[in-house]
Amino acid sequence: MTTSAQGRATATRSPAGRPADVSARPAARVLSTRELNRAVLERQLLLRRADLPVLTAVERLLGLNAQAPNVPYLALWSRLERFTIGDLTAAVEDRSLVRSPLMRATQHIVTVPDFRLVRPALGPLLRRVQRNAFGSRTAGVDLDALVAEAAELLAGGTVITRPDLGRLLARRRPGADAGALGWSVQYLMPVVHPAPSGTWNVRGATPYACAAWTGVRPDPTEGDLRLLVRRYLAAFGPASVADARAWSGLSGLPEVFDRMRPELRTYADESGRELFDLPDAPLPDPGTPAPVRFLPEFDAPLLAYADRTRMMTDEIRRRVCVGDAVAATVLVDGTVAATWTRTRTGGAVTLTVEPLRPLPPSTHDTIEAEATRLLAFTDPGAGERRVHLSSDR
Repeated sequence: MTTSAQGRATATRSPAGRPADVSARPAARVLSTRELNRAVLERQLLLRRADLPVLTAVERLLGLNAQAPNVPYLALWSRLERFTIGDLTAAVEDRSLVRSPLMRATQHIVTVPDFRLVRPALGPLLRRVQRNAFGSRTAGVDLDALVAEAAELLAGGTVITRPDLGRLLARRRPGADAGALGWSVQYLMPVVHPAPSGTWNVRGATPYACAAWTGVRPDPTEGDLRLLVRRYLAAFGPASVADARAWSGLSGLPEVFDRMRPELRTYADESGRELFDLPDAPLPDPGTPAPVRFLPEFDAPLLAYADRTRMMTDEIRRRVCVGDAVAATVLVDGTVAATWTRTRTGGAVTLTVEPLRPLPPSTHDTIEAEATRLLAFTDPGAGERRVHLSSDR
């Protein structure tokens, strides 16, 4: 197979492994990295703050990472015009939004309809995560019986923390690892983590509640998988099959994309990789200005692709994504330019920006102004708020 960009764009294979017949396809339009950047910024509400209700925004974004309690709040603050902490907390408390292990087996907040869509599709991934992480620690445990007992314990709206559930399940399994049992449940059956867990500044043991009330099904339909692809492209496209798998952790996507090919539009990136998109999805002018934005840890545009160069260079990625951690970042002209941290000492709070590449002097005031607004959101009662912009590296 040729290694040229043109060859990579055309030498595709069918799901069965046979070379696909691409001779009749017209040459795909090549999208520049900057065009892809502006596309994701538009779809992720990062070109301008949107005047949207919280539920509408979370649905459009196809969920928010919620690995830490404040992360989804910071994500929405960067995207919405009149967002308050109470807006998101109220939606979690009234169960319009639910928090659960979803994409890549990490915690996300999604709408209830999206939970019904996404959770069945991710069932095989989550079971695989349980085997990889806890298989040796649950060897000899009847996992079907474990799930059945957990469902009984959580019946009727009962809420039990993960450590307590593990201890209860270990009672009938002498010598079993209670911690592994508790963790396994969230991968083997649909559960949600109800409020106040995951709300602003609330930490502690993770509570479990049975998710049956959401109407979630055990397995996805073909229609569910096709809709999930369309929703992913609406939120993150244009994107490759590998990108969609990196975002979700799902296997079997090449076959789904191939069946959907007649209803999708195809492009190529500058390296020749095939990209898919919805026919009517927006592609902003690459010259569209992109404002400075502060993103929290694990923000979706940094994780939604196998090839992340539309958001940051490979060199910067290696400094932002270290092990399982993904730093809080600052976007300048649409791409990652710095990381940021927030520390509190007594009544004073300091936001420190650490550049990852030279920052034009003209952006310094804008960065400091946005940081000041962010501190007013996170720490309205602080006696003193400071912004420190470290020297360019």
